Amino acid sequence: MLAAGRVLRERYGFAVEVIPVDGAGSVDLAWLEKALGEDVLMVSAMAVNNEIGVMQDIAAIAKLARGCGALFHCDAAQAPLAQDTRALARHADMLSLSAHKMYGPKGIGAAYIAREVQPRLEPLIHGGGQQNNLRAGTVPVPLCVGMAAAADLLGGRDGAVKRAAMARVRDRFIAKLRGLPYPIAINGPPGRARHPGNANIQFPGFFAQDMLGALQPHLAASTGSACASGAIEPSHVLRAIGLHSEAAYSSIRFSLGFATTEEDIDEAARLVERALGRLRG
Repeated sequence: MLAAGRVLRERYGFAVEVIPVDGAGSVDLAWLEKALGEDVLMVSAMAVNNEIGVMQDIAAIAKLARGCGALFHCDAAQAPLAQDTRALARHADMLSLSAHKMYGPKGIGAAYIAREVQPRLEPLIHGGGQQNNLRAGTVPVPLCVGMAAAADLLGGRDGAVKRAAMARVRDRFIAKLRGLPYPIAINGPPGRARHPGNANIQFPGFFAQDMLGALQPHLAASTGSACASGAIEPSHVLRAIGLHSEAAYSSIRFSLGFATTEEDIDEAARLVERALGRLRG
């Protein structure tokens, strides 16, 4: 969304403001309410952050946006594994999803656009009249079926049970790290306000890139999002929640999935302890 905002500002002359967040990563609703007015065209917010796992109060953000007549877009790419997403479309004028973030195939996503909004949009691709003239071209049927099947598997009670189990395994991992002879700190919100498969951890006194090197090839983790891979500066997400450079450079994001087991977690904690010991030595 930040990249899209830069294009709107630099190429088309729009005024773009980044909404500040608190120390846990939640949108500052008071700031947003003051910033909104008749000149605001659209508000865009992530339902779930991909780095620190914070889950936003989408209903509250949407209510404020619509209160001033602005459109509301929700980036829900990270949401399906974190929460029941069925309510999000009731709050959003536009909503985006990505299949590979919900155990579906790579190469396809979905954009929900409210019917009353569709006539106001410029087509993404000009040509044929597919998808209400918004995107020309034949849709990739196998990928569509794969994404739909993944969505079905995440819906209902089965999805809720899997998310709860993933949260328990994530909490076990954090508890294991807290038991190591090295201090840690958690970046982002606690408990249910966080993606159940996300653990963003500070290791004070260690450099995250050194740790990742020491963990390879046995344990995969990252210092930021895949969208910013290769960047050497501190994560903009960690800076936004108030972390200074030293804390940001010592932070690593661990991501869990539905298939992650307690045995996996125990081994991961042992690998982290071994890596920290080698680096400290």
